[in-house]
Amino acid sequence: MPLVLHDTLTRSKRVFEPRDDKRVTLYVCGPTVYDFAHIGNARPPVVFDVLVRLLRRRYGTEHVVYARNVTDVDDKINAKAAKEGVPIGEITARYEAAYLEDMARLNVTPPDIAPHVTDHMDAIVAQIGAILDHGCAYEAEGHVLFDVSAYEAYGALSGRNLDDMIAGARVEVAPYKKNPHDFVLWKPSKPGEPEWPSPWGPGRPGWHIECSAMIEQVLGLPIDIHGGGIDLAFPHHENEIAQGVCAHGHAHGERPHDHYARYWMHNGFLTLDAEKMSKSLGNVLLLHDLVQAIPGEVVRWALLSAHYRQPLDWTQSLLDQSRKSLDRLYGALARSAEVADSTSEPPAEFLKAIEDDLNTPGAMAVLFALSGEIERGLTAGDKAAVAQARGQLMASADLLGVLQSDPADWLKGDASDDLAAEVEALIAQRATARAAKDWAEADRIRDRLTELNVEVMDGAEGARWRLRS
Repeated sequence: MPLVLHDTLTRSKRVFEPRDDKRVTLYVCGPTVYDFAHIGNARPPVVFDVLVRLLRRRYGTEHVVYARNVTDVDDKINAKAAKEGVPIGEITARYEAAYLEDMARLNVTPPDIAPHVTDHMDAIVAQIGAILDHGCAYEAEGHVLFDVSAYEAYGALSGRNLDDMIAGARVEVAPYKKNPHDFVLWKPSKPGEPEWPSPWGPGRPGWHIECSAMIEQVLGLPIDIHGGGIDLAFPHHENEIAQGVCAHGHAHGERPHDHYARYWMHNGFLTLDAEKMSKSLGNVLLLHDLVQAIPGEVVRWALLSAHYRQPLDWTQSLLDQSRKSLDRLYGALARSAEVADSTSEPPAEFLKAIEDDLNTPGAMAVLFALSGEIERGLTAGDKAAVAQARGQLMASADLLGVLQSDPADWLKGDASDDLAAEVEALIAQRATARAAKDWAEADRIRDRLTELNVEVMDGAEGARWRLRS
């Protein structure tokens, strides 16, 4: 069956057909490393990790090239470095390391390429020069600015009309701009800020140019898929297209954007208890704090529980339900642990859901159906049915990036070593009491396990246990 993806630019679902099925390219906007990421920042890497897993299954790992950039020069980075009195590299290294650690906790596969802005200044300067050469940018007061009026298709991605954007502009118009929506490609650095040489004087790049320059250098144009949060569709991705197209003289003509990226995908907003996260509201939830307190798989499950293009409201009840869902699936795996998987392929129902524009809620429903088949097989003593359902469950879960822990360890949860030792001893005593038909002692032990919030699951190979949610 075909892989179908929703393309933001055409506002429709399209069958995915790579330019070269031996080199499928995907680029996702990554972190600006000046602080810990908040939970909203985690949605794009998790969503597009599922897409990468699916692409690698279809085309082969060696034929998929996934790039996720790192913005390591930025006003916020400069401000934090100045406040701490350290080089920007110290700030960016600290928070990039934390970001990668948090992504690992979410089972996010590292990208094949992680281009950093500071490593690609030559490519950025070269692309700015090419845009100038094609008459789509101009120099003014030490700046180089992109002239949006030079690109006829500006606004196609976001569906915005340029005249309306200019008429409705609420930003102050800088005196060196030809119109308010022209944007900076290169600007002079302020005293004390890092700077790089260029034909237009020492300075640093604007925000948008970094991605278009790095995409061209590390992946080549056009790429197959460009992804990111819907908040980046305008102005960031709109400006990316304009730069990438105009650098190669494609400002005019039919479908100029095809020269840059063939499919555009955007995930929806994430709110916190129905409110937009904002530092002014004091409701920013840091991912780094969250994954210290609860398993990363719970966070990942929650992020995938709604379709990626839909808004997702982050609540405690969402986390509670995500934990219960995973407990249910891990429970089926724990109870069937003595049965070896007989297949490593997902069922057709799962693939039908996930290949329909990453329908993760539909795919999750298949996981629950498979866990039900495991339970019914165990009840009926049908090991063949259990083996097939287990294999299909694990193969499907691998594409979603979940059920990556040992089931027994997962079900024990946050039990301390002392608690685990006590529970194991009680279970051993309970087995001895039941063998001796000392039901009173067995009941006493059962009551003690209940006091400890422990559920015991008896199986052919002995008892397993879990902490109740």
